[in-house]
Amino acid sequence: MIGLANGAGDTINSIKQAHEFGIDTGGQQIAAFLLYITDVNSIGLEVAKGTYLVNSFYWDMNDKTRAFAKRFAVLHRGRMPTFAQAAVYSGVFHYLRAVKAAGTDDGPTVAAKMKELPVEDVYTHGAKVRADGRIVRDHYLFRIKSPAESKGPWDYYKLAATIPGAGAVRPAAENPCPLLHR
Repeated sequence: MIGLANGAGDTINSIKQAHEFGIDTGGQQIAAFLLYITDVNSIGLEVAKGTYLVNSFYWDMNDKTRAFAKRFAVLHRGRMPTFAQAAVYSGVFHYLRAVKAAGTDDGPTVAAKMKELPVEDVYTHGAKVRADGRIVRDHYLFRIKSPAESKGPWDYYKLAATIPGAGAVRPAAENPCPLLHR
C-alpha cells in the first residue's frame, strides 16, 4: 500500500503518475488521505480505479444523500457534492437550527444550544456536539470503482468498510482540550 499524504493537484498528479508507471497493475495499491469526488471525476475511473480513500460522506449512500446530491447538482452544473461541501451544509444547517431554537443569534447561547441539540441531517446522523466542538460520526473506507463497475456518471465509490465514529476520533477522555476538562 502506498499512502499519498498530499492533497489537491499533488494527489491528482500522484495517482496519474502511479498509473503511468504501472504501480496499480503491478500489485501495489494506492491510498489517498485527501481525495475529493471531484478529483476522481477529473482523473477518470480508468486511472483512479482501485485507489482507496477514507471519507465521511458519499452522495450515493442512501435515499437522503441521493436527494441532497440531486438538489446540489442542479445548482452546480451536474456535479455531485464533496464531503467538505456536505460538511459545510451540515454545520450551517445545525447552526441555523440552534439559532431558531435559542431564539437569538448570541454566540455563547447558540453554541450551548448547538451542543444540546442532536445533529441530524444528510451528513450526520444522531450525533451530539461534544464540549470540545467535535462531532463523533462514522467514516467510510471506499475503493474507487473500475469503469466496468460504475453504473454511470459520478458512480465512483464502493464501500469497503465502515469506521464507527467512536473509532474515528480521539475519545473525549484522551483529548487535552481544556474545554472538556473544566
